[in-house]
Amino acid sequence: MMNDLSWGVPLDVLHIRSRDMAGQGGLMNDGNPSRYNAADPLTLWTIQLCIIMTMAQLLSSILRRFKQPRIIAHILGGILLGPSVFGQIPEFTNHIFPTDSLPCLTLTAKIGLCLFLFIIGLEIDWNIIQRNVRSSVMVSLGAILPSFGIGCAISVPIYHNFIRSTTNFNYLMMFIAMSYSVTALPVLCRILSTLKLRDTTVGGIVLSAAVANDAISWSLLALAIAFVNSASNLTALWTFLTCMAYTLFLLFPTRWALLRLARKTRSTVRGPTMFYIAVVMLVLWGSAFFMDIVGVNAIFGAFVAGIIVPREGGVSIAFVERLEDIVDTLFLPLYFTTSGLNTDLGLINSRTAWAFLFVIVALDFVGKFAGCTLSMKLLGCSWREATAVGSLMSCKGLLGVIILNVGLSAGILTRQVFSMFVFAALILGFMTTPLVNFIYPPKHRTPASDTGVTSVSSTNEFEKAQSNSDVSLIVTQKPWPSRFTVVLDEFTHIPGIMALTSLVCSPSAEDSMYTPATTIPSVNALRLIELSERTSTLMKSAMTEALIDTDPLTGVFKMFGEQSNIPVSASLSVVPQEEWADTVVEHAQMHDSQFILIPWIPPSLSPRADSSEAGLSHPRGLSLQLGPLETLLGLACEDASASTLRSQFVCGVFQHNKTDVALFVDLGKNKGTTGQQHIILPFFGGTDDRLALEFVVRLCTNPKISATIIRLRESTQAVLAGPESAVVGERTETEPGSLTSVSSSGKSDATQPSRSQTPDDLAWSRYVSQRVNGDTHSQLPSALSTRMTFVDLSDPSPLHALLQRAKQLGEVHSRVLVVLGRSTRRVQEGIREELRQLLEGQRESANHEMVRDTIGDVGMAFVMAGTQSGVIVVQAAGESGVAEV
Repeated sequence: MMNDLSWGVPLDVLHIRSRDMAGQGGLMNDGNPSRYNAADPLTLWTIQLCIIMTMAQLLSSILRRFKQPRIIAHILGGILLGPSVFGQIPEFTNHIFPTDSLPCLTLTAKIGLCLFLFIIGLEIDWNIIQRNVRSSVMVSLGAILPSFGIGCAISVPIYHNFIRSTTNFNYLMMFIAMSYSVTALPVLCRILSTLKLRDTTVGGIVLSAAVANDAISWSLLALAIAFVNSASNLTALWTFLTCMAYTLFLLFPTRWALLRLARKTRSTVRGPTMFYIAVVMLVLWGSAFFMDIVGVNAIFGAFVAGIIVPREGGVSIAFVERLEDIVDTLFLPLYFTTSGLNTDLGLINSRTAWAFLFVIVALDFVGKFAGCTLSMKLLGCSWREATAVGSLMSCKGLLGVIILNVGLSAGILTRQVFSMFVFAALILGFMTTPLVNFIYPPKHRTPASDTGVTSVSSTNEFEKAQSNSDVSLIVTQKPWPSRFTVVLDEFTHIPGIMALTSLVCSPSAEDSMYTPATTIPSVNALRLIELSERTSTLMKSAMTEALIDTDPLTGVFKMFGEQSNIPVSASLSVVPQEEWADTVVEHAQMHDSQFILIPWIPPSLSPRADSSEAGLSHPRGLSLQLGPLETLLGLACEDASASTLRSQFVCGVFQHNKTDVALFVDLGKNKGTTGQQHIILPFFGGTDDRLALEFVVRLCTNPKISATIIRLRESTQAVLAGPESAVVGERTETEPGSLTSVSSSGKSDATQPSRSQTPDDLAWSRYVSQRVNGDTHSQLPSALSTRMTFVDLSDPSPLHALLQRAKQLGEVHSRVLVVLGRSTRRVQEGIREELRQLLEGQRESANHEMVRDTIGDVGMAFVMAGTQSGVIVVQAAGESGVAEV
């Protein structure tokens, strides 16, 4: 018995089972991985998933260049993987997408579709309709009614030419009319964001009309499914009423209960808890289950479940952030692939079929375009805005494909008609972006009236403030700025921006010349959030007013303002990162800011080991070194790094500035701003250096701040006429490196003064104490003159002299800060050559070029030195020259 049985199982049975499982043994047992095994479908499902995701990502990367949303790439990818293209490869479909494997693939796709419809429900914001009730209703009806009528009309010839006579014509007409009427809300949201239309009049109207259109379309779809799945009209009516009753149950008592639960679990404060997420997921799948068993599709229940999730405290956004990546990259391409497997463009194989395809596309576009354009004209809009709305509302996407798939699975549509309508939806979705760009270019766009941004009370005051903010402090000799715009984007930049804000807004001395008693510094913090393809960022862009009160970064900075007695107001903007610079400049103008304050952490410059002799040390920075794989493949990861993007943003602000700008270069040596600090200012000359001089003088009105200001002169300008006396506290000293004489007028005896020599000398002589006939003359108050040292230096190696002076001062003062102008008066090739000597022995990298382009050669030298606590680079309004000296 023991020889014939093993643990009670006959040996011959075990042998048979082992032979049956040989196909699962893998490649080592001559197994075929693409062979479908119902007992273990994971292997083939993994192959399918990898192919689908690769196709989706490849097409998304290509179509992104044409500003096409990802859903268009998913639809096209499904068509390509279907019988239309890849299906023409011999045995491709039989091996990759065999018929037996489709149920598993379809189940996964339906799960992903329910999750995606849940996300769409989370996107719905009824406040958008409330803000534009009249326009949203008129445009929505203008899109639905004509299209529905045209759909009913075109269904007659389609029925007689392509549909079996046994098919119920009323059902066919209903599905075709609905496919004509719907508008793709998710696609529209992404197109509006890509084309920067969300904050325009057209964008606001289109978004509100699309939300209303979506609600009506889902109701019609639920009614159509109820009729198709019911045996009689009475049963269909009861099914629809049951669906509506359950929807009302979700929208009112269930929604109220979820809000109460969110507050009780503090999910509105700290984000959704695990328990709250579990409850919402039960509501989601419970609703999908109920809608499915009563005869309506499960996706309708998932959609309504998304609508009832609370918006308070960003709860809905938190759910989207947890789901969007996995749904968009994995589940959604699966669904469009299952749809593409049923789309065979080869069935459009006759002149009649191609003619009908052309008519389907033309009538679908004309119906919405004409209806929405006329509705907009009735609202008093221009023809350009009206046609732009009509073009946007004609966009097709997910909902249209869902309706077509429901019709196909119900046997109402044939594969030929289904393929024609899917191809038409792809064409209409693809043509929306270029058509809107042509009809409604940026120069003709008008901002929405209800933007939620604080504006000046009258047009004349705004124009006056704008003109004032366009002129730098040093040009008009106006009082020191009291209104600042502070840029907030990441927590890593908080220490730097706090240090800079504390410096410029710190309590000053009693001298009324520099600190008028009526002037109280105020700060407007602009919180920047990147607008990407993610649904969560799209939702944030529509909920800025609610997010400004819950954003942690803004909250931290407001608390800093309260602790420092600095009035802080906050604004929030969700825009693509490449538009951050323009957003900051426009925001500063709109709020009449006089100075823009920006933090920056430089990348690692990897100074050489023997740099300690010159006072060089490794500064804080972000390392952009390539990994082994990137190096092997030659990928330019540095170009896509956070540091590169940040540098491009800073350079963009410098280039387009209409306001004075101060950049705080954070070297990671913040030792606080409440104690004594010493400032070093290298003064080469030029508009930015004169602003830097005014900046340092203003900082020194704080009794805890002292400064050493060093004027660098070219060696050819020096004359051997004796040293200049420089005030150091209340005593004088002879500067050993200075060979420039000063005349009785306080101007340098330069042999060939340049055009900007006089403004530099006037700015310098305004503060430097000069001995004339035995008397000392200076415009500085005595309290400031005791804390400011002015040095006139002529040296053939100015960078080495500056770094050596910074090192010496660093040994005396615990906190040393460098302030310099970004662009100087004249170009000195010797400075660049000196910098090359400092970099000798290092591999020239993109990091060096990045820092040089951002803060100039002198700033780069100080950043490499790292002996100071930080570097502040200032640029005057309208000075957008390159950062070179």
